[in-house]
Amino acid sequence: MTKHKIRILLVEDDTVDRMACRRALCADTAREYVFFEATTGDEGLQLVAEHQPDCILLDYELPDQTGLEFLSALALDSGEVAIPVMVLTGGNSASLAVESMRRGARDYLTKDADRHYLEQLPAAIQRMLHAKQLLEEKRQAEVKFRTLVEQIQAITYIRSTDDPSALQYVSPQIAILGFSAAEWLADPALRAACVHPDDRHRIDEAIADSHANGQPLSIEYRLIAKNGDVFWFRDEAQAVPGGAGQQHFVQGILVDITQRKLAEEALQLSQDALRSLAAHQERIKEDERKRIAQEIHDELGSLLTGIKAYISVSVERSIQAGGSADPLLVDATRLADDAIGAVRRVITDLRPSVLDQLGVWEAVQWYASQVQTRSDLACDCLIDASLSALPLNTELSTMLFRVVQETLTNVVRHADASYVSIRAEQCGEEIILVVKDDGKGIQNEHATGGQSWGILGMHERARHFGGNLTITSRQGCGTTVELHIPVEKTRET
Repeated sequence: MTKHKIRILLVEDDTVDRMACRRALCADTAREYVFFEATTGDEGLQLVAEHQPDCILLDYELPDQTGLEFLSALALDSGEVAIPVMVLTGGNSASLAVESMRRGARDYLTKDADRHYLEQLPAAIQRMLHAKQLLEEKRQAEVKFRTLVEQIQAITYIRSTDDPSALQYVSPQIAILGFSAAEWLADPALRAACVHPDDRHRIDEAIADSHANGQPLSIEYRLIAKNGDVFWFRDEAQAVPGGAGQQHFVQGILVDITQRKLAEEALQLSQDALRSLAAHQERIKEDERKRIAQEIHDELGSLLTGIKAYISVSVERSIQAGGSADPLLVDATRLADDAIGAVRRVITDLRPSVLDQLGVWEAVQWYASQVQTRSDLACDCLIDASLSALPLNTELSTMLFRVVQETLTNVVRHADASYVSIRAEQCGEEIILVVKDDGKGIQNEHATGGQSWGILGMHERARHFGGNLTITSRQGCGTTVELHIPVEKTRET
């Protein structure tokens, strides 16, 4: 079996001590040792450069320098001593050993007169090399993690749980804001200064709540780059638990969502524009309905009324003259009555005059009574009295009436219902309108407007006024249409 080979540099000016160290280590049958020996500090440093030993046994008192000076010369620019060094000190030099450890030595042994320290030497070296191996593995893991983190398209950071502004690490991707990682870490106030003023209070509250409740942080906000550009980020952070239930630190990631936000804003603007266009078209349609209804009433209605009057006069004259009424004229009078009734129904469907004369709530009650008269559907309409005193603008009144009209039309045509209730009330800062029937119900995709232009139109009308319309239904258990409108949207404009 091949023994593990360990290369050791002995920096010791005492020949007997060097021989004793070699003898003690060679007695270790589990490992093979290769020795390099130096009697001065300068010679030891030269051997380090030439052979790069696995570890160094360093006598503190050397002819040309002290162990501290040797450690300082051996240290890298970062101050770290890469090669494990064990300092061998005299019996009364514990403070020097502690200082050596602070300067980069990994361990120390105190030389005693009976040389018992030699018995501890193999185990001490093995412990020191094992610690070096663990440290190296940790460094490699950190390098892999850092490499992975710094390759993803996001800013990662680590901050203290005690002070949210105190960052311990930020990835180089912070350069998207025009700052280096060193700049970002050097100034704790920089992050807060870069947060968009409109978002600062919201972020501070979210971080405070996350820290107090121990819950992950998830928030979207804007950061202003060094050149003034504004970026949207999604901040996801979570505390890493330490011992005794304490939070060790917080790991977070900032994902650039600027393009998504821009797309959302463009989509929202497009939706708003389409909604405004639909509302404009709805106004035009209502105006046209009103005009046509008025013309039918004024012209066609007047003509039919006049025709009926003439026919009625002719019938009366025939009877007064002692004759009998012409059956054709009697039938014409009846047909004129039917035509006048049809005209009135058309006018009502186009634009009921009660809506403009008495207001939406009277119009809803009147329309419910008309539906009940023309069908087998029992309509129960209850309007809260407080709504009568609430001023409504013309467009909103029309929208509320059309929602009720569309809903009742659907109930009559499709629900196979025998009863429908209409309820309207003011609850807090909302007007709530509920239409509920006992019919057969509708499919879910129809409830959301997926297959019905009428239902889709109701949804769009509600959204235009900042409202929300929901349709819930169960097969065989009826359908409920519920509309919520903010009171602030009801004022006359």
